[in-house]
Amino acid sequence: MENFVVSARKYRPQEFDTVVGQSHITDTLDHAIENNQLAQALLFCGPRGVGKTTCARILARKINEKDGSTSEDNFAYNIFELDAASNNSVDDIRNLTDQVRFAPQVGKYKIYIIDEVHMLSSAAFNAFLKTLEEPPEHAIFILATTEKHKIIPTILSRCQIYDFKRIQIEDIQSHLKGIAEKEKVNYEEDALFLIAQKADGALRDALSIFDRMVTFSQNNITLEKTAEVLNILDYDQYLNIADLAKENKIPEVLSAFNEIVKKGFDPHIFIAGLGSHFRDLMMAKNPMTLALIEVGEKSKQKYSEQSKNWSAQDVIDAVEICNHADINYKNSKNPRLTVEIALMQLSSLNQNSLDSKKKNS
Repeated sequence: MENFVVSARKYRPQEFDTVVGQSHITDTLDHAIENNQLAQALLFCGPRGVGKTTCARILARKINEKDGSTSEDNFAYNIFELDAASNNSVDDIRNLTDQVRFAPQVGKYKIYIIDEVHMLSSAAFNAFLKTLEEPPEHAIFILATTEKHKIIPTILSRCQIYDFKRIQIEDIQSHLKGIAEKEKVNYEEDALFLIAQKADGALRDALSIFDRMVTFSQNNITLEKTAEVLNILDYDQYLNIADLAKENKIPEVLSAFNEIVKKGFDPHIFIAGLGSHFRDLMMAKNPMTLALIEVGEKSKQKYSEQSKNWSAQDVIDAVEICNHADINYKNSKNPRLTVEIALMQLSSLNQNSLDSKKKNS
């Protein structure tokens, strides 16, 4: 049996132009190398899984490529990596600074990548500070961290800082589509959108979820299966509840809610999600705000269709009912009843108009 390689490793970018969602940084670094304006100490900071270490490795390789010190098999002799999470003592940093003194045997630069640099002890930071103040001409330091606020100001002031941002849902979805097509995996676009949404801006997390879904779904990733694995109520559940409420079908609404609870979903998360659903219905009532709904394109059309059945005032009232239940949930002696009352109120919003129609008929 062949060893399985996770997508995060298999599709790790090897060039700046393949890094997802960080063009403001990759373009700057490219220009810095071309114009020989690269600082000797750089700090890459931002959330996990957004490409900090990947960009550090690409940058290090590009420096060596320009310098002519990279071998044909792309192994850079002058790149050193240190994980500060497990090498955070004064002795670890002293060993590093001792190495820094020696010029490279091949080429012009030695590049030191220090990951999770915020994990260094105070004494280690102080030991590193002198080297960072007056680095040898042949040394370039690339520091990476998820917690910039934990780094002492004297270190920050000596670094050129690059802030990585959370990757947009659409960018992650597009990247997953490309991988799915290369791996010949069938998928629903809304399922990939849900994976991207769940990843919360971290591409590595999205790729991990994607691998899990490929295994679970046997190369056929659907929205229903994705929602099941991620323990998320899919959009169709909320669309169904809203349709039943609009038709004043209180028993059916309560039964649908009961089925959701039986599947193990938290009623508190459900009512908060239902409030977000009605917010999205309001956004769907106008083409200008339709883009503000964070769902896939097919689901967006469903929202648009459902919003036509609801008046703007009823949607506002529905949001207020859900929000009120969300706020009162934790303080209620019977939390489930709080949600059920909210569902009955939602199902009664249209009662007056239904009664008037019956009288007229």
